[in-house]
Amino acid sequence: ARIRVTEAVLKRLLAGKEVCHLSIRDLRHLQTDTVGRWESWKRNQSINRKRLGEQVGEAMARLLPWSSILHTIEGRFGVGVKAYFVFLRYLLYLNLLLCLVIGGTILIPTAVYDSNGDRGGFLERSPVFYGFYARSSLDLLCLNTPLLFLLGTLTVLILSLVMVVRRTVVGYKHTWLLGNRYNIHMSYKVFCGWDFCIQDPEVADLKRSFIRNELKLYLEEERFQQREARRTLGQWAHLYSLRGLLHFLVLVLLGGAFCLIYYATMNGDYLILRLLLHYLPPIVITLVNFFLPHVFRHISSFEDYSLTTQVNATLVRSIFLKLASLGIYLFFLLPNSQQECWENQFGKEMYKLSVFDFLACFCNTFFIAYPRKWFVDRYPSSWLARLSGKQHFLIPFNVLDLVYSQTVTWVGLFYCPMLPFIETVKLMAVFYIKKFCVPAQRMFRASSSSVLFHFMLLLGLIMAVITLGITLHQFEPSSSCGPFVGSATVFNVTAVCVDSLPGPAQSTLRYLSSEAFVLPLILAQIVVLTSFESRRRANGKAIERLKDMLVMSTSDKHFLLKQHTLSLRRQKKTFKAPTTVSGTREGSSTTMKDPSAGIGEDSHIAQLKDPSA
Repeated sequence: ARIRVTEAVLKRLLAGKEVCHLSIRDLRHLQTDTVGRWESWKRNQSINRKRLGEQVGEAMARLLPWSSILHTIEGRFGVGVKAYFVFLRYLLYLNLLLCLVIGGTILIPTAVYDSNGDRGGFLERSPVFYGFYARSSLDLLCLNTPLLFLLGTLTVLILSLVMVVRRTVVGYKHTWLLGNRYNIHMSYKVFCGWDFCIQDPEVADLKRSFIRNELKLYLEEERFQQREARRTLGQWAHLYSLRGLLHFLVLVLLGGAFCLIYYATMNGDYLILRLLLHYLPPIVITLVNFFLPHVFRHISSFEDYSLTTQVNATLVRSIFLKLASLGIYLFFLLPNSQQECWENQFGKEMYKLSVFDFLACFCNTFFIAYPRKWFVDRYPSSWLARLSGKQHFLIPFNVLDLVYSQTVTWVGLFYCPMLPFIETVKLMAVFYIKKFCVPAQRMFRASSSSVLFHFMLLLGLIMAVITLGITLHQFEPSSSCGPFVGSATVFNVTAVCVDSLPGPAQSTLRYLSSEAFVLPLILAQIVVLTSFESRRRANGKAIERLKDMLVMSTSDKHFLLKQHTLSLRRQKKTFKAPTTVSGTREGSSTTMKDPSAGIGEDSHIAQLKDPSA
């Protein structure tokens, strides 16, 4: 049926008629005549169901928060800035889910069954910190406040791990399937990038700006590849030496930052200002995390990497700085927190880090970025505007701020259960703050770096899980506050619950937590991962073969089209040659020949032009 429809279209093309006159209704009639009414009806129903699914999906997408805003941001500032706001929205959804879990397992039971913990100051009397939650009238063996507190924390971490791993794997699979060899970016954007359903002039301007930004990035990458291909051996040696020196400089800067954090944490009592002493560690960490990534960005510009590699290198260095600085701070903070209700003190430090991170974002936007943008736009020819340069939206740094903030939320979740609620409010505020002042972005490819975003988020989650595991396992709960008063470890509440269960249930749970079950589980996971790896390699080889076949098919089509064009030109020259030669040999004698010959030749040429004749 498709061949016959194609033949009908080709006949109209050869006849010199417009294909648009062959309407969709005519094509459907041709399909009905060739495949039958029942088969045609089933195809039409399948098309209608698919169209209905697409319309429902579009309607659901429009119901998502900030959909129109993200579309506007994509058109005005490019896909890279949109990737940042999409990542921010994803973190907002994640924290909303965490809020539901925390509210259902910790806050609501505490509100229904009033606790009577020993609470100190104003903040300790609020549900923000660990000390507020104590044993209450809900004190059954397998349903009590400590068990619900531990269950809520573990559920939050498991849900976060599942969602982040899923998002990372899906993004990596998409990037891997595209690959680097199969590059149709330019041809796709030029010939297929425009949406002809656009009718609004403003939307058309946004789409045009989006395509222009994509082409700029592609051309910049092509220019770098050409420059890289022309390098000599001496230039490569000089470049690698320079990169080694710059890597050493990065290590020195990281070491200096960690020493500064150490001295800020272990400060002692020799400082005069008590308030500054109290807030000195979060201030130092915030300043280090604010300034050093900019130094790393300037260092990567001297290393002569491609734009995407520069972004990824800056991301890796900066996330190592942020996570390592947080880890060093926690490492020196925990041994000094063994005091009365030390869990509240730890929660206060996480709360201060979260607040100072938001203050840094607010001050950077309204006191640095926005005045700089206003001054450059108002007085572009002044020497100060030329010195400061145009303000850019640095996507890696903004993403790292989100990852760092979410990591602080995960780390302080157990000791400050309200941190997901605080993080949700903060993310909403950050969205509108960044939207209010979005300067021009640097060239950025979001398809590959968005996978790195989620991978960095996964690293932050792993660090939070390790930190919580060490603190819960090695440090004894405080004897003056919290739901675990009187327990040697946090996990004792689970042992009490298991001991109260029937014998078969106890045996099952103990077997599931023993090495006898863990070892076969690990072996089964190894077998499953091996099979998936084998399937991945087989699929990769099949994809490479299909790519080669696609290239060969395109080459064959070009060759056949060229041969067909040459054949038509030769036929035209063959039929025109006798008439021309006879006209040059004899002047008027050509008119004495049989006129039927010329008529036959003319009709043959006309038949070639119009086969329907």
